[in-house]
Amino acid sequence: MVYHETVLLYESIDLLGVTPGGTYVDATFGGGGHSRLILEKMGGKGRLFAFDQDEDAKRNTEQPEFSGNPGFVFVPSNFRHLKRQLRAEGVRPGTVQGILADLGVSSYQLDTAERGFSYRFDAALDMRMNRQDGETAADLLNARNAEELQRIFSELGEVRNAKTLAHAVVREREKLPFRTTGDLVELCSKNLMGERMRYLSQVFQALRMEVNDELGALEDFLKDALEMLAPEGRLAVITFHSLEDRMVKNFLKTGNINGEINQDFYGNISRPWTLITKKPVEPGQKEINQNTRARSSKLRVASKI
Repeated sequence: MVYHETVLLYESIDLLGVTPGGTYVDATFGGGGHSRLILEKMGGKGRLFAFDQDEDAKRNTEQPEFSGNPGFVFVPSNFRHLKRQLRAEGVRPGTVQGILADLGVSSYQLDTAERGFSYRFDAALDMRMNRQDGETAADLLNARNAEELQRIFSELGEVRNAKTLAHAVVREREKLPFRTTGDLVELCSKNLMGERMRYLSQVFQALRMEVNDELGALEDFLKDALEMLAPEGRLAVITFHSLEDRMVKNFLKTGNINGEINQDFYGNISRPWTLITKKPVEPGQKEINQNTRARSSKLRVASKI
């Protein structure tokens, strides 16, 4: 099985501006597609730190282009701990030339039944990126109250009947607790609003994002990236969700995820970034035809001032 078909590969690495001798970070290693091209551009000089909290991704570092490269360092960690982990490796704040993050869940994770990410398989309802830590999706469904479940389905999944579904979850778990993806699919099938596959995708996406605190991790990562980058160092982020894209857009414009403009006493506006992409770069039709999961991806790149 191909671990993951890398999205916007050449566009992201070209805009990252990789040069030999620098220090770079691939914050979401996955199948190693972005890391492989970054190492090629580095030409055997400099260092690349690749982050991933998923133990399945770590196995991809056994490929010779990674295991045999002294400039490649794998960091088995969530990218929200970027600053702490880089400092542990001896990298000082303000010295990194480029950082890239691809926020999409990998094809491997979606297609591996036992991970519980997909409604296409009946398996344990897990959805954790790091299976050694935190509550599973089943834990979440069995413990959260109706108001909290409604927020999750509405905000993270844009589920139109979020309130109805949330209350249905609470009623159903009183009979039997949720254990498998099949349990959840069965309940969703009784409460469908709109096209079935889209509805299930929205519900499963919402749970995955909540289980892994993906928005919280993204905020932590963005703050750390700004601190770790050198002046003129570049940050490239590929998003797949409107909330993620809005956070990245706001952060690159204003330095905070809320998009609040910071001014000093004299009215001077603080802008920590120079935008490299005025509008997000999106995949062309050829890439979408080859990989339908690329269709919602957006790439934003900026240079630290």
